[in-house]
Amino acid sequence: MGTTAMSEQRAVSAILNTLGLLGISAILVVAFTYQLALGELPCPLCLLQRAGFIATGMGFLFNMRFGERPSHYAMILVASLVTGFISIRQVSLHLAPGDPGYGSTLFGLHFYTWALLAAVGIVGYVALVFMLKDVAGKRDGDAPLKGPASNAAFAIFALLVAANLLSTVLECGAGQCDDNPVRYLLLK
Repeated sequence: MGTTAMSEQRAVSAILNTLGLLGISAILVVAFTYQLALGELPCPLCLLQRAGFIATGMGFLFNMRFGERPSHYAMILVASLVTGFISIRQVSLHLAPGDPGYGSTLFGLHFYTWALLAAVGIVGYVALVFMLKDVAGKRDGDAPLKGPASNAAFAIFALLVAANLLSTVLECGAGQCDDNPVRYLLLK
């Protein structure tokens, strides 16, 4: 493969991993916005879904910072599957007739339903990335990605992870979170 083709493949990898990380960041921003703007504290299953998305984002981040590796994509896939199973659990808790569900909706669906759709979408996204790499004949890991776009995506994600960690500590303290939280435990 020539130098130009390798540069183009590297650019595609950089774009796909940066978009993946920005997509995860967007999910966390929407959830955090509802939490802060509407005062809707996440339930324990919601917090687990956020942790799953953070783990998924870490896989994209590792691809950007340390170069693409199958183990990084495996981390994305496993985290997405676990997040999907947690979401299925929460969806199944609210299937009873007349159950209004937990929390607000976005475009008619609860966040745990969106989390399930996003987890399935991420698995499909990684499959698409694999297909694009196969079509391009690229099977080895790339070098780490550097540049202003990847640095900005990293900064946004790191800020969201820190904010979610702080928020969770404020909500739950050092103990178990309430099933239906209505206040921050440490801000009484």
